[in-house]
Amino acid sequence: MEYRELGRTGWKISAISLGTWAMGSLWGAVDERESLATLNRALDLGINFFDTADAYGSEPLLGQLRRQRREPFYIATKMGMGVNPDPHGYTRRNLTFFVESSLHNLGVETIDLMQLHCPPIQVYNPEVFGILDDLVKQGKIRHYGVSVERIAEAEQAIQFPNVQSVMIIFNIFRQRPLDEFFTKAQRKGVGIIVRVPLASGMLTGKMTPASTFARDDHRAFNRQGQAFDRGETFSGVDFATGLKAVEELRPLVPPTATMAQLALRWILMSEAVTCAIPGAKRPSQLEENIRAADLPALSDADMQQIRAIYDRHIRASVHALW
Repeated sequence: MEYRELGRTGWKISAISLGTWAMGSLWGAVDERESLATLNRALDLGINFFDTADAYGSEPLLGQLRRQRREPFYIATKMGMGVNPDPHGYTRRNLTFFVESSLHNLGVETIDLMQLHCPPIQVYNPEVFGILDDLVKQGKIRHYGVSVERIAEAEQAIQFPNVQSVMIIFNIFRQRPLDEFFTKAQRKGVGIIVRVPLASGMLTGKMTPASTFARDDHRAFNRQGQAFDRGETFSGVDFATGLKAVEELRPLVPPTATMAQLALRWILMSEAVTCAIPGAKRPSQLEENIRAADLPALSDADMQQIRAIYDRHIRASVHALW
């Protein structure tokens, strides 16, 4: 496993880490025993960074993992979805309550990394970040960062000096952060945590026009943003268009690799990226994802072809939106 520095925290975290949204809500049925087996397998394979959120329902699972295992690892959680999108809800009282709830769910005295969970841009103000600074001083959180929908929000966030990380959607179907944000984050010493790295599973190459999803899976009910930001589902890409682009990517997959591994290795080609956090419900999915860190670097020719596929099929529909 490769380890990269996260911001100015002094932490070195696994380049392929684990997101736990799929172990909680909005991804269909979840088997708690299988989720715990996946978390334990992640530690066995060298993952030392796990992402969750109070809105996911997976914080207690990571609390169990903390009690079961002795080796050190980092937990990043998120807060604020309970008051989103009202910018007036990000009060000292509410933020303190959210932190206390996550401390209880995780069974810890201090949260390693607390992130604001995709708040509206009005929340990026000195009052809110002053509250976060106070929570650090109180010992309730060790570091803080933000999870964002749009580059404009990420750019606003890194103006605050104690922001250690920005979590942002970045993948073969969402390339704008590489063009417009990553260099700015590097100059500020801010870590980049890549979420939705496989475009909600589209970039696994396992979907077809006949693929169906459970009614409680966001890939079934949020394709046009009916429940939350459309960019969270298939990275905002039309399903049929995404499948067409995936077919053009297939010849670039190395003989001993998978489409998912190619997509994750493409993300790690950027030195600005600290880690990607693909989700996994089962140990087998995790094991496939983690092997991406061992793939050789992609060639310049492959990188150019991937960019050309993006330009041809994806750019016009998503590049300017997020």
